[in-house]
Amino acid sequence: MTAMATGVALVLTACGGGGSSSSGSDTGEVTFWDTSGPNESPVFKKIAEDCATKGGYKVKVETQAFDGALNNYKTAAQGGQGPDVFRAEVAWVPQLAKLGLVEDLSDTDLAKDTSDFLEAPLGSTKYEGKTYAVPQVTDSLALLYNKKKLADAGVEPPKTWDELKAAAAKLGGEKAFFLNNDAYYALPFIYGEGGDLVDASAKKIVVNSAQNVKALETAKGLLDSKAATTALDATNSYSNMQAAFSSGEAAMVINGPWAVADYLKGAAFTDKSNLGIAPVPGPSAGKGSAPVGGHDYVIRKATKAKQSSIKFIQCMASVESQAAIAKELGLLPSRKSAYQNADVKANAVVAAFEPVTKVAHERPWIPEGGELFDPLKISYADFLAGKKDAKAALDDVAKAYKDKVVPEYSIG
Repeated sequence: MTAMATGVALVLTACGGGGSSSSGSDTGEVTFWDTSGPNESPVFKKIAEDCATKGGYKVKVETQAFDGALNNYKTAAQGGQGPDVFRAEVAWVPQLAKLGLVEDLSDTDLAKDTSDFLEAPLGSTKYEGKTYAVPQVTDSLALLYNKKKLADAGVEPPKTWDELKAAAAKLGGEKAFFLNNDAYYALPFIYGEGGDLVDASAKKIVVNSAQNVKALETAKGLLDSKAATTALDATNSYSNMQAAFSSGEAAMVINGPWAVADYLKGAAFTDKSNLGIAPVPGPSAGKGSAPVGGHDYVIRKATKAKQSSIKFIQCMASVESQAAIAKELGLLPSRKSAYQNADVKANAVVAAFEPVTKVAHERPWIPEGGELFDPLKISYADFLAGKKDAKAALDDVAKAYKDKVVPEYSIG
């Protein structure tokens, strides 16, 4: 979801395979599909090539457009083709595991000692008690703010939605906050109220709960009180938010670490230190909660380069590689010990996001997890546009989940 939110569309360069040799041997060449954005892919490519040089195998890095990567992988893997290692969004892992398109890593060295990984991203690597992935980077959402604008207005970064409303009067009303009209960005409101989309353990659809009605009404309350603006056309909402915050028009937004590189190219942040980062507000102080996002490494089922792929992932997910990624890109390590690295500590973005990751809310790690967003996105947009009330909008989401996403779940 994270990279999806950026709307990045890279050129699909290739659909290479992992080699072809007799069963039981290893080709010694790893094809890696990298689904990262243009700010990130050169760094991942260099680290991948360094890992191959050190490990004594070859690597072929192919950049995949994030938006089409999952379907491209499924099509290729079902035909015994595709990469050996795939950078999968966290929600894709249980789906690929259920489809039998990724290797079970439970009995490999990759699953032997996972105690250094943060608990939430590690949860995304499991399906039905087995390990199918290794965490690459983690992320969450935070309140990003223009320090100068807030200081000039004499306001502190808001800890609650009511504080944000109060601050808006001093920050130019609607220009105080740009609310992204998208399902993933509704989750801080939902999680902050104690709500969720589904209860996977009870197999229940809970998206139309009273907590979630209140959560959506809080979001729209920011618009109705002229404390925020949005793009009612959800397709352009993210790009409009990026432009408004980068230029200095909007004082605050909610976004993740992947967006920082783009913000720092904007007129408002020619001085990098002007970018402030704080936990998302909540209904009361300390009650803010944002979703866990990020990416994992998976190995394609029946790869002909399994041992080389294991060595490749061990290197790519090592503390050293994670520290380099954090230093260069400001992306968040999934290993606890990486945060003790001097270069990581010195990165202001990572340091600011670290406390956010510690209270981030786990998403339901179910095969259908990625499919929960589209119905919510449609209804959230309808609600913010005033076409439906919150309960009716969420009832529509619940019905869509029951009809198309998790038909075996009960509602409520």
